[in-house]
Amino acid sequence: MSDKAVQEPAAETHSFQAEIKQLLNIVIHSLYTHKEIFVRELISNGADALEKFRHEALVNPDISGKDDELAIRIDLDEEAGTIAISDNGIGMTREELTENLGTIARSGTKAFLQKLQEGAQRDLSLIGQFGVGFYSSFMVAKKVTVETRSCHSDSQGWRWESDGLGSYTIAEAAGLARGTRIVIDLKEDDAEYAKDYRIRDIIQRFSNFVNFPILLGGGKVNTVQAIWARNRNEVTDEEYTEFYKFVAAAHDEPHTRLHFTADAPLAINALLFVPKENLERIGFGRMKPGVDLYCRKVLIMKAPEELLPEWLRFAKGVIDSEDLPLNISRETLQDNRLVQKLSNVVAGRFIRHLAEEAEKEPERYRAFYKSHGQYIKEGVIQDFRHRDDLAKLLRFETSKTKSGETVSLADYVSRMGAEQKEIYFINGPSREAIEAGPYVEAFRARDIEVVFALEQIDDFVLTNLAEFQEKKIVSSDSGDLSLPGDDPKGEGEELSADAAGELCGWLKTVLGDRVGEVKVSRRLVSSPAVATTEAGMTSTMQRMLAAMNRENGGEASGAMLKLEINPRSPLVHRLDALRASEEEFAKTVAEQLLDNALIAAGMLADPRNMVERMNKLLAKAAGVA
Repeated sequence: MSDKAVQEPAAETHSFQAEIKQLLNIVIHSLYTHKEIFVRELISNGADALEKFRHEALVNPDISGKDDELAIRIDLDEEAGTIAISDNGIGMTREELTENLGTIARSGTKAFLQKLQEGAQRDLSLIGQFGVGFYSSFMVAKKVTVETRSCHSDSQGWRWESDGLGSYTIAEAAGLARGTRIVIDLKEDDAEYAKDYRIRDIIQRFSNFVNFPILLGGGKVNTVQAIWARNRNEVTDEEYTEFYKFVAAAHDEPHTRLHFTADAPLAINALLFVPKENLERIGFGRMKPGVDLYCRKVLIMKAPEELLPEWLRFAKGVIDSEDLPLNISRETLQDNRLVQKLSNVVAGRFIRHLAEEAEKEPERYRAFYKSHGQYIKEGVIQDFRHRDDLAKLLRFETSKTKSGETVSLADYVSRMGAEQKEIYFINGPSREAIEAGPYVEAFRARDIEVVFALEQIDDFVLTNLAEFQEKKIVSSDSGDLSLPGDDPKGEGEELSADAAGELCGWLKTVLGDRVGEVKVSRRLVSSPAVATTEAGMTSTMQRMLAAMNRENGGEASGAMLKLEINPRSPLVHRLDALRASEEEFAKTVAEQLLDNALIAAGMLADPRNMVERMNKLLAKAAGVA
């Protein structure tokens, strides 16, 4: 851009102000985590200059070059070890050049350093606010040259040079076009930044969505548009799909997308996608977050973990907010309260989007839930702020649905009878196992619907949720269960109260510490016995506690376990008679009665004793013992 044939005036040498020296020392030696960030900062500055020119051209009729194609150009010279980043934007006058790069007047460096001192740390300032991104170039430069000419027709060109050690020179420069060109003479250790592949990679990671063309080696690098910043009515399905494939490194179409803009409490442009497949379910391990954070289309953080709730890690896409304060390196979010606001807004909108899909396209939502339902369940457990709304998205099979058919908890509540005050659920390995077990007998007899919790996490989700629409959620294997309506009446004569009481006492003596209590059941119809848990516990929790005890070298405790017997059961009647005539054999039957109940509850941890006992019972039944 310089015309070396023109005799130029001698350069003037100036010392950086003390604050600038201090700033350079911080930036060069300890502020940025990665040196490559200087490319992003200089491109961002160039984009700002182009945007300012575009605005100035609209309001100032004297500006020339209004029809020029605005672009950022990067020229590399491996042999000379230089990188040059230029723009044909608004440019700078001599005064602006001095104020921006040499003094505290416009860059806000004094305020920046004051913030550092007040906070006793180096991540309190906002790079956008204080305008110090230019100085990041000195991390890799042994010399930086800035050539610039303002867009105003009577402006003179200027050249600014510095090695960053304490002074800079400034001189007139003839023959410059409008805009700014920054030439960096790279240090030997940083020669990689003169290589095409290295700069191309940095651009694609950090500046791929800058509003203006970035030209490298004569070709445009940033070919993917920042469609999240456009009106969603202007974006085609094909564009959405291509963008999804780009940000998610996917080859198929997404299940659904959410594209929205918000002005309050933060300015947000967001575009999120839900993949069709859930890789965690097919053994690929726990997924990492997939939503990137941008500020004015410049990448700030690649999929930060703190950006969205953990349960939303399956989402892919982009969130762009110019309101977020960032640290000086743009690598760490600074104000967690604002990040939390952003997280809450995006998560809330995403939940609302899923709720609308569930209402308007139930089959489509069922497909989503089948693949990604585990994340909604995690959210109910972990995300207290959104728990109630997430609970509305849960889906379960019940005793009144067909196999594979699911309903919401709201659907369940809408079908509850007038006398029913609680929501009942039962956890089990399969629908068939639950239906064949003793826990649904009382509900079937009373025509009460039961939610089938067919995955282990379902037990914890429903227990953690505790209530829904002011209805308490209760496990049907709870020992203090109280059901509406009359007790079910099974066939056969019921043991007298005295006989039943004596039998319960005898069973407690025989079973000892294996159970905390033996009592007469009012829930059983045909099964002889059932194992229940203390209030607030479920069989799944009981199994986990037993496993933890075993891992710690202890034995499973039956203190929280109750055995309920059916006083109408022929087997219970026969057991009551046997304890008087064949007590030892009756004890064996009693032990087996408990183990059968534990098997039905999924709580029998060690079957060895049971197998040995069963062999004895079989031998007696066969007449060989």
